[in-house]
Amino acid sequence: MKPQSKTLFVAAGSVLLTLIACAAPAQPTAASAQEASAIRWDVSQPDDGDGDPRLQLRAKQSTSSIALDGARAEFSAARDTLGGGRGPVSFSVVHAAGRLDCTGSLHAAYEGEGQCRFAPDADFATALESRGVGTPTRKEQLAMLMVDATVELADGLIDAGLRPHTGELVAAAALKVTPAYVRDLQSGALRLTSINDAIACKALGVDRDYVRGLEAAGYAKLTSDQVISMKALGITPDYARSMNAAAGGTQ
Repeated sequence: MKPQSKTLFVAAGSVLLTLIACAAPAQPTAASAQEASAIRWDVSQPDDGDGDPRLQLRAKQSTSSIALDGARAEFSAARDTLGGGRGPVSFSVVHAAGRLDCTGSLHAAYEGEGQCRFAPDADFATALESRGVGTPTRKEQLAMLMVDATVELADGLIDAGLRPHTGELVAAAALKVTPAYVRDLQSGALRLTSINDAIACKALGVDRDYVRGLEAAGYAKLTSDQVISMKALGITPDYARSMNAAAGGTQ
């Protein structure tokens, strides 16, 4: 795989993160009204009425959509409040990365909009810096709240042999690149050398079965670039086996 090909996959992941991360002012100022208007929220239910309501947070051209399905405890207060009746509402989202305080109004249950202020947590930033992950910017900490990027995830990835930087930690959380996923990929057929390898693999749907299928087909020492390229081209383990047999040998 040519180097620029992998760059395209990583760039695609960066575009995804741009949609997830909400921008916030670089520094808190007295202009609280301006800060409040920078982060907007709205809540809605699926048009067909089937599924959980979704809370969307917007800042300039960035949008993050979160299902209010109870999976994340820090959004339980928002779920309860936004399911109420018509009128003014306020709710908070408290995460290790920081705190969102939101106000607005509802037209009906799970139908409304408003604005939020974000306060990043200084101890969280210090904890990441102490692990060699880097010091997150305010915008990155807001993104970490949105995608549930935690110090525990950073520790797990480091223990698995891949130390993320701040932006890579956001990407890993957004795409559910867990330490268990990293370990699953690290079979005899594949060795990951960077967190971006794992992010690119997850973005393309490379999993343990795919990697081990390639290994069973006779491909025992593939680089992450090769695995990513094969997956992107739609090469299955069965097809890889037939190609290998036609070539009369193994790699």
